Amino acid sequence: MSDILRGLRLVEASAFVAAPLGGMTLAQMGADVIRIDALNGGLDARRWPIADDGVSLFWSGLNKGKKSVALDIASPEGRELAERIICADGEDAGMLLTNFPPRGWLDHDRLKSRRADLIQLTIQGDRQGGSAVDYTVNPGVGLPSLTGPDAARSPVNHVLPAWDLITGQMASVGLLAAERQRRRLGQGQHVKLALEDVALAVMGHLGFIAEAELGLKREPAGNHLFGAFGRDFVCADGARIMVVGLTGKQWSALVRATDIADRLPAIEAELGLDLGLEGDRFKGRFAIDDLIAPWAAARTRAEAAAALDQAGACWGLYRSVGEMVGSHPNCSTSNPMFARVTHPGVGEVLTPGIPLEFVGQERVPPGPAPRLGQHTEEILTGLAGVSSAEFAKLHDRGLVRAG
Repeated sequence: MSDILRGLRLVEASAFVAAPLGGMTLAQMGADVIRIDALNGGLDARRWPIADDGVSLFWSGLNKGKKSVALDIASPEGRELAERIICADGEDAGMLLTNFPPRGWLDHDRLKSRRADLIQLTIQGDRQGGSAVDYTVNPGVGLPSLTGPDAARSPVNHVLPAWDLITGQMASVGLLAAERQRRRLGQGQHVKLALEDVALAVMGHLGFIAEAELGLKREPAGNHLFGAFGRDFVCADGARIMVVGLTGKQWSALVRATDIADRLPAIEAELGLDLGLEGDRFKGRFAIDDLIAPWAAARTRAEAAAALDQAGACWGLYRSVGEMVGSHPNCSTSNPMFARVTHPGVGEVLTPGIPLEFVGQERVPPGPAPRLGQHTEEILTGLAGVSSAEFAKLHDRGLVRAG
């Protein structure tokens, strides 16, 4: 974590990945991020993976360093309290992040009537406001048809919610951009960000849209790196490695490490290729595979690693998640991004802060996710103008929850 955004206050009403990630990104840079949830938690309060006692590791992972307010937002009194928190005074306050429909207590015009310079960023499924999640957007942009080894097989989904992750990071950027504009011009802003638009934009940025418009049909390439040379190989001890020759330097290093230089001219002559060109390396990938596969199969992982490292090659080792946690040196407290943190209901686990390193500034250790309602009294009495006696009455009526 960092404290570079210390003093900035954001209210978050959210669930699942994109919006919680956007809020957590700001929290891990020192912003004061306040979650507002229903009395029994949000829609993702029990999202898998879960600990043995049912506590969501997913929720804990995406809400580190935030504060939690639990209100009966189904009641008029609870919604009024939520609006007061969102629109509380402060030059660095009046910011809202949500992926819920912007109506009722989240309606921008309604909130703006209470605070004219309100900044609100609303994450939507599609630009029309329709429902969508990463797992429905991804099939629609064509990537599952390119994933896997064979176009004749069924589409292959992947487990990483890429569009959610990018959307979460873009949400944090959008909020900071709007906050900068407010500092310059004194104006609030309602920023809308559609998950599907994020996916479509990235497909354009990476050339997929232009490729299709030009009539170029891309086929699934399995574990090969599209447009250059890269593939996985199995070593003598069963370890699997991924080698990449994308740039000229990477290709030269891979050729040296695997000692195949004297056999490449024959491939170039037979296939009419210049393997100095990355695209021709992709065209000749199967012939190159036939040279590297026996090299890998004749060596243990340690022997292959030594040769690849000595040559300065670009390569990686396949690990399970458990193997990564148990053996990857950078997935440990030797990496200053990590610390061992005790999370409520989970226990002590290896916990990452923000990957950004602000050189010259000391890192702040990552904090745990809050207990549901842990900060309800603090926030209501500190920001919403509720006295201690009034809070006690709200609590007795079941309108608030104190964790």
